Amino acid sequence: MYMTQCLQRTLQQNPDHLATIFAERRHTYREFGERVARLAGALQSLGMAAGERVGMLALNSDRYLEYIMGVWWGGGVLNPVNVRWSVPEIVYSLDDCSTAILIVDEHFAALAEEIRKTTRHAPQFIYAGEGEVPAGMLGFEQLIAQAHPVEDAGRGGADLACIMYTGGTTGFPKGVMQSHLNLWSACMPRMVDMPPIRGGLLLHVAPLFHVAGLARALIQFLAGESHVLVSGFDALQTLQIIEQERVTETLLVPTMILALLAHPDFERYDLGSLKRLTYGASPSAGDMVEQVLARFPDIELSHSYGLTEACPVVSSNLPCNHTPEARISGLSRSVGRGGLGVNVKIVDPQGHEVPRGTVGEIIVRGPNIMQGYWNKPEETAKALRNGWLYTGDGAWMDEQGYLFIVDRLKDMIVSGGENVYSAEVENVLARHPAVAQCAVIGIPHAQWGEAVHAVVVCKPGSQVDAEQLRLYCREFIAAYKCPKTIEFRDELPLSAAGKVLKRELRK
Repeated sequence: MYMTQCLQRTLQQNPDHLATIFAERRHTYREFGERVARLAGALQSLGMAAGERVGMLALNSDRYLEYIMGVWWGGGVLNPVNVRWSVPEIVYSLDDCSTAILIVDEHFAALAEEIRKTTRHAPQFIYAGEGEVPAGMLGFEQLIAQAHPVEDAGRGGADLACIMYTGGTTGFPKGVMQSHLNLWSACMPRMVDMPPIRGGLLLHVAPLFHVAGLARALIQFLAGESHVLVSGFDALQTLQIIEQERVTETLLVPTMILALLAHPDFERYDLGSLKRLTYGASPSAGDMVEQVLARFPDIELSHSYGLTEACPVVSSNLPCNHTPEARISGLSRSVGRGGLGVNVKIVDPQGHEVPRGTVGEIIVRGPNIMQGYWNKPEETAKALRNGWLYTGDGAWMDEQGYLFIVDRLKDMIVSGGENVYSAEVENVLARHPAVAQCAVIGIPHAQWGEAVHAVVVCKPGSQVDAEQLRLYCREFIAAYKCPKTIEFRDELPLSAAGKVLKRELRK
């Protein structure tokens, strides 16, 4: 179980199949494999030994996929750097796991000097962007052209494959240690439930430094299928690429999906090639599922829930639960059931399993669960207890094992002694016809301890006031759950993965 085996298999069985499309560049698997083997040789010549960390600070591209496979082919460990981080956060992650080589593209090359000055041991910079190679860096293309291809190192099983840093804006980031076995065990159950479309084209919009983007790329590699990449999410560009390349499937977060559906040029594009859409990273927003299926009545729509520490998939809600009958029953609001090989329980604060229908914390056990946090034994001990990963996510489970997320436990609002789960309030608000996006947080209140506060983005051309929204909420949820205060904004702060940054709203 080593992650380069899938590349070796495709090189043997289907080498002339298209591997990557990025802008004007196209590579077959034969070409991709040759570049990967040469990149591995170049990295080894720069000092990458078995288990050594190599970072990449870049937007999505075909070179990012070459970095992933090239580092593993040469026996190294990935450290994909969050592109939303400040330089101190970047430097912390590099220093924390002693990353000696850092690949950057044209979007982040300007940060190199500040990184070089503030790291304990400045990494060797490799420039993987377009245009001239900056002074003091090596060129990605020149290294590949000059290097000799090397044999696959074949590291796998319990060998460390990746350190993915999570968090970082409210404290030091934590490096999640993922082995080859962890990643393999996370991808294979998804392959069983929903194998990639044979002969299809997957569009990578989700950032590859994020575990969701990485895992979906690995599933495509396991199937030996083709990747289409864009540097980041732009609604118009996404519509254009789907039409131009005849994309068959993609992974998006709800905020991206809603932006596509709301784009004024949506109807101009032929999106008939799109057969499958997976959404994740946050619960569905109100009537998003209805909107998608109204525009794409035959699409296979599925939802995945997970976290970096689970590499990432915990559960999947398959297309069969997005039918009209399932939507009436409420199953479409679930995040699905635990995947093959993944044990899931809902427990109380003492770790005891709670009755079905009772809210508690999701805990997970399986071969996909991380090895721990790099250099953080105390944090590891808090998260991994008796073989179970404590996720910090609040949810309840029905009699058939379907999970329904209610909140991050730390985001739960306690108002007048009553627990209020933000996801429940958000789902009601998001169903209002004037609401495009919303987020609910708790704010200090002298009488109630905390009060429910909503931040709302209206759809273009729509208007609604706070009192109208409060009255709307009272039709569906108890009065104490309804927002006491509502503010309207033009946009919500989002992470690079498309999640709403509630910590920024609280600030």
